[in-house]
This record gives sequence, C-alpha cells and structure tokens, in this order.
Amino acid sequence: MEKLVIEGGVPLYGEIGISGAKNAALPLIAATLLSGGVHTLRNVPDLRDTRTILKLISELGATWQREGTVLQIDTTSVEYGEVSYDLVKTMRASVLVLGPMLARFGKARVSLPGGCAIGERPINFHITGFERFGVQCKLEEGYVEAIAEQRLRGNSVYFDIPSVTGTENILMAAVLAKGKTTIKNAAREPEIGNLIEMLVKMGAKISGGGSDQITVEGVDSLVAADVEIIPDRIETGTYLIAAGATGGEVTVTHCNPDHLPALLEKLKTAGLQIGIESDSITIISPTKNRKKLQSVDIKTMPYPGYPTDLQAQFMALMALSNSICVVNETIFENRFMHVAELRRMGAEIKTGGKSAVVTGRGEKGLSGARVMATDLRASSSLVVAGLAASGRTEISRIYHLERGYENLVGKLTGVGARVWKEQE
Repeated sequence: MEKLVIEGGVPLYGEIGISGAKNAALPLIAATLLSGGVHTLRNVPDLRDTRTILKLISELGATWQREGTVLQIDTTSVEYGEVSYDLVKTMRASVLVLGPMLARFGKARVSLPGGCAIGERPINFHITGFERFGVQCKLEEGYVEAIAEQRLRGNSVYFDIPSVTGTENILMAAVLAKGKTTIKNAAREPEIGNLIEMLVKMGAKISGGGSDQITVEGVDSLVAADVEIIPDRIETGTYLIAAGATGGEVTVTHCNPDHLPALLEKLKTAGLQIGIESDSITIISPTKNRKKLQSVDIKTMPYPGYPTDLQAQFMALMALSNSICVVNETIFENRFMHVAELRRMGAEIKTGGKSAVVTGRGEKGLSGARVMATDLRASSSLVVAGLAASGRTEISRIYHLERGYENLVGKLTGVGARVWKEQE
C-alpha cells in the first residue's frame, strides 16, 4: 500500500490544468447503457472510480477503449445482468446503473452501494421514485431488486431533499418511460446539467435543466451520443484552496468559474485575491502580500450553495486563519472525520453535532505529522494542510485520493510542491 509524503511550507506558483469531473463522468458512463451503439465521451478522467464503473458495465456486456481522455463505449451487446457486490462495495455511484437497466430491460438487480464512510446516503429516494413508475422494488440479501411488469410509466416524483444521484437515476429511467415525468425539488448541480446534455443528444426530451423542476417527455428509443465531460469543480476548488493555504499564486486552467460561485465568494471574503477569466481562475494568497488570512464561516448546502465536497479542504485553510470561524455541515452526518487528523497537525478544532468551531493558528501555522485518510475529500484536506505545514507529513490510505484526483502528485510538483509517493 502506498502513502503520500509532503515536505510542506513551500508556496505554490504556476498553472494547474483541471481534469474532467468525476461526478459527471460516472452518470454519463452509466447512461450509455440506455441505448445500443458506440458512445463517445471526451475529457474523461482516469481515476479509480471511472475504472470501477467501466468494469461494472463490462460485466453487463459493454466494451470500451480509451485514447487519452477520449473514451468510446460500445453498448450494442449489453444484456440484463446482476451487478455484484465486489464492484459496488468500493463506489456508491454504482447505484446509477439502476435507472438505465430498468428503462432498457424492465428489471435490475444491484448490490447495495459502498464507498466513503461519510454518512448513510440512503437510496430510498431512488426506490420511491422508481415505484412511482410502476416498478416493484425489494431489498434482500444486500441487493436492490427492481422489476417492472410492463413499460415504465411517467409520473410526478418529489424529493424531500435534493438528491444528486437520485435525480440522475430518475432522469435516466424517465427518458424511456411512457408519458411525462416531472421531478420536483430536483438537484441543480452542474453535473446533472452535463447528464441532461448527453440524454438530449441521445434523443431524450427534457426541459427545466438547471432548475429545481425538471420535465421529461418519454421517448420510444435512444441513440448513441458524443459528449464532453465538464471540468471538475471540486478538483478546481481543492487546488485554489491549496494555493491560498501555502501563500502562493496559482492559475487553475481548463475550469468553469461559473460552477463555483459560493467558494469564490468565501475565498474573497477570506482576503484572497481572485482573478476570473472564461476558463481559468487565478488566486493570490494574502500571505504573499504579508496580509492576514481572515476567518470565514461556511455552511454546506445543495448547489448553488457551498459544496460539501469542499468543506474539509476549507476547514484546513481556516486552521491557518487569524481568528475563529464556524463550519456547519448540513449534507452528510459523518463528514468531520478529518478533524482528528488535522488536530494531529496542530489544528485547533472543536466539534459538536453538525458544527465545528475552528480557531485559526495564524502565524503559528501547522506542523507535519503522520495522518490517515478516511474518505476522498478528507484526504484532500490533509494534502492542503500538509502543503502548508512546516516539516514532513505522511498520509496513509491514499487510495481514497486516487478515487477523485487525477495525477495529483504530477500537478502539485508542477507548481513547486515537494510531494511524492512511497510504499508503506
């Protein structure tokens, strides 16, 4: 097993190119199951999670080939099959094949999902929505078994809480359902917009993308599509925060600034200088100009609010600030597991329920330590802290990082970081 080693305290300078979004690539790969033919996906990141879902659709009969960031998937020979626990246990997004399989074959059997230990993330939203389409669902022996005796029937689906994967799964089921489907209180994340773009190119009739009410007019069949994956906004945000934490100046390229409205406002409030172009963001740390990093409260919310996937990284930044701030986590109940590891590096953080109080250490800063990653975004917060800390930081269980960050070491060393991998 590998670990990540960081010799911290080095300001980052230069440019970092952003990869395609993991959270867009996964549902788009699942959507290829809706129709036979050769689909072309562009700007696809090469990550542990994308490789996992490609193995999953291969088990169902799909074939694929990759050339650089271009992925071609042939789903002509896809047949109904069971999606086993061995694949699903490592990635919760595997549940996204439920919708396409139900729409195309009228049945699906998928192991209950696994992945990061950041909360329950139940799939009851998905099941309730499918049942509105006339699907019979049952849970047994760790599997979700869904069967429709006849073609899915469009209906109104309401989410008590906006669910990203729930919205995506219902969308993919609805495009081949008979009649109209209305998804109310739908999630509004840019990744859902990317999925809608693909489904429309396949021949689906969808309106209301980007709003909390999406309408789908079912069609009889779909065709293969050619679509580009949007830039990864979480990767973008992580590198911006890392630059701010180290006192550097970094331009993040091949990104979409419109996808990070809440983060950019919080970074500005913290005293960071932000320059925005159409597909790039430049960040200049206040410490570069001998100014203080201001403490800023955040509260995670569904898009376009502050993203939960950037909460841990921002907390690491606030551990370096000049005062006290409060971090409220409203999305996942277990997303403060990084706190104990940040404390090992000297961070002063107290947690209670869904809130964490961070007392910034200012000029005292953080110190390197041996820490352990507990989930994908927690591990990236330790990278941020390690880059800013004095001394050596060793992060174990970095397979979590490899689920969501393509070529992390190469991108960071390209802007001056002293970081490498070693065997444990």
